[in-house]
Amino acid sequence: MDTAAILATARDFGIDRAGVCSVEPFEDVRLEIEHRKAAGLSDRLGFTFTDPDRSTDVTRSYPWAQRLVVGARAYLPEAGHPGPGAEGRGRIARFATEDHYEPLRLALDRLAALLRDEGHEADVLVDDNRLVDRAAAVRAGLGWWGKNTMVLANRLGPWILLGSVVTSAQLDTTPMDQRSCGTCSACLPACPTGALIAPGILDARRCIAAMLQQRGPLPTEFREQIGDRIYGCDDCLDACPPGSRLHAASTSHAGREDVVALLGLTDPELDARFDRFYVPGRKMRYIRRNLLVVLGNVGGRRAVPLLAEYARSDDALLVEHAIWALGRIGGPEALSVLESIDATALDQDGAGSLQSALTRFDAPIGK
Repeated sequence: MDTAAILATARDFGIDRAGVCSVEPFEDVRLEIEHRKAAGLSDRLGFTFTDPDRSTDVTRSYPWAQRLVVGARAYLPEAGHPGPGAEGRGRIARFATEDHYEPLRLALDRLAALLRDEGHEADVLVDDNRLVDRAAAVRAGLGWWGKNTMVLANRLGPWILLGSVVTSAQLDTTPMDQRSCGTCSACLPACPTGALIAPGILDARRCIAAMLQQRGPLPTEFREQIGDRIYGCDDCLDACPPGSRLHAASTSHAGREDVVALLGLTDPELDARFDRFYVPGRKMRYIRRNLLVVLGNVGGRRAVPLLAEYARSDDALLVEHAIWALGRIGGPEALSVLESIDATALDQDGAGSLQSALTRFDAPIGK
């Protein structure tokens, strides 16, 4: 198959944008990753930041590689939109409402099989830390680097998922897209925490989507801004004009969840419910942590009994977040629970959270 046939077949398989690029190392991207790590902007980000030498040079994983066949598939309007907020309801970013990678993965698997049938080496990389897929997509001409750090495709905007077939086939490459964001910077002020500190520069320490995937406690200074987000954040995507057509077409409701019901699930049930999420070590305590913060922000007083249970659990991380949520909700019922907590039995984070929560009521710290 030549490049034209590959691209036509990709479209037949349901891929919205496709291109072919060389496998030369993405040296500029490697240097930028190293710079951001040194400056602390990457915080605890792993994935392609873990080993930038490997993630920016696919030949380290595939010595036989000659080309990357890069594909993009839009997940809107299929993923819908979460609709208006409601008490006790949290939201999930559109890309994660279900496994929207699966159709792209299947299409790329079929392309790889065709290349192998012709005697070439071929393997599929989708959501894989061996390749900075955004860099490959830009080089292959699928779109341009957006000021929100994402790849923006014409008429699709940022609402795309990316993947590649790495192959030994000597295909002709496709030209890069010469478009850019120009003077538009709508995404920058749209970020609720100011994580987009400059065009194309993300401070992961302030990024809600990154926070919700990390280990440990969520930063207290950003918990109220997390709002009703259980996983991911779409704010900079929502504001992106090139994606407005798909955004407007996404009329079905999806991604709203009953937080109390989720917190009532067992760990295996919660793991199965969100098997598509990245969760550190597959420890469901991190999903519960996120849910407790959401409940503190949108749960209302009806959430107090459940929060009281978590505030007396044997997981210090969940205790601290439940205490924070009780202080955030307020009211006599929450105060009664907080005053019943033995501060001497808490770790340092829990005791600090209890003191802060009681301060909201102008009440003394617990016994």
